[in-house]
This record gives sequence, structure tokens and C-alpha cells, in this order.
Amino acid sequence: YCYLILDGITLKVKGAKGVKKRLVLCAYGIRPEGEREIISFRQATAESEPQWEAFLRDIYQRGLEGKNLHLVVTDGCAGLHQALDTVYPYVARQRCWVHKLRNVAAKLPRKVQEVCLKGAKKVYQAANRREGVKCFKEWAGEWGSTQPRAVACVEENLDELLSFMDCPTAHWRKVRTTNALERAFREVRRRTRPMSCFQNPPSVDRIIYGVTSRL
Repeated sequence: YCYLILDGITLKVKGAKGVKKRLVLCAYGIRPEGEREIISFRQATAESEPQWEAFLRDIYQRGLEGKNLHLVVTDGCAGLHQALDTVYPYVARQRCWVHKLRNVAAKLPRKVQEVCLKGAKKVYQAANRREGVKCFKEWAGEWGSTQPRAVACVEENLDELLSFMDCPTAHWRKVRTTNALERAFREVRRRTRPMSCFQNPPSVDRIIYGVTSRL
């Protein structure tokens, strides 16, 4: 795999004390020829560093040593990034633009969200990294004085938000967000919606495997 997309998905599972939310850590790989697939998934209780590290070490020990990895795409989870520092410390990282813009929107008054986010989107729509930095500076200059928290939210991760621009242009749309993985689990949710929730933890594994192996 040349690209690795990592994220945690929350599903509803029935337990002894009723329905509870269960976290599923997921890894999605993209090969150089464009083939995409779920590599692994594992149920967890939190997106903590120890649980992400255990998940990543399992993938590593199964053969994904990272020698051909160009980029790891994440939603910015702190525990995941700490685990990556241990397991894949030398692979470049890409912060998901969809998650980042949601975080930016949360720091904006509703009346300016649309126009401010429209300007922020120009950063990843730029033709190259240099133009992307230029677009950010222009956006920051326009909004920095009135919406400093929103601007700081992008600025603190700007380098990792632009990592995808070091990849071939044809791959940019696939690796600037975690959408590919989220689309796979959207299909899981669609197929399981009539159930309202999973019956038990083992059923989570069976149904996720059954759905994603046919995507």
C-alpha cells in the first residue's frame, strides 16, 4: 500500500445493560494501481494511544512495515498520532480536510460560517503547496482579526493539511480526507439500519467483514 487511511467509527451494540456505543478502529489501504480495501478493523473502548498502538502494531506484524507508504491520512486524533510516532514515525501525515473544516466551523458564528469556510477551502483547492500557503495567508489576513480561533485551528496543522500536495496530482482527492473509509462504513450503516443496533460484539465483526469484503 502507498496510502493508509485511519479512523475510528462508532456503532451501536446491544449489551447486558442495554444499547451502548462501540468504537471500531479501522485501516483502509490504497495500492499504487488504485485498488482500495479495508485492511483491518478492531473493536476498542477508546481512541487512546495504547489502543491505536496495539492496532497498528498488529498491522505492522502482519506485513505492513511502511516501506512503501507515502502518506498516512487521519482525522487528527491525538492518541492516533502518538501511536504513529511509535509504529510509523517516518511516514508523512495528512490531516483530513473534512474534519478540520468541521472544527473550524465550530469556532465561527453561524452568520459568517459559509463565507469564511468558502475562503478556507481555497487552501486545498490551490494548484500546489506554495499556492496553498499563499491562499492560507490571504484567508488569515482577512479573518485573523475577527475570527482568530478559526484561523489558529488551521494554522497549527497547516503543514499536515498540505501534505497531500506532495503526492501525484491524480491522487489528491483520494488522500486529502478520510472520506474513502467513511464511505465504506456508510454502507455498513445502510445495510444494518433495519437492525437499529448490533446484537453483540461478535456480530459487529461478522457484519463489518461481510459488507466491506464485497465493496
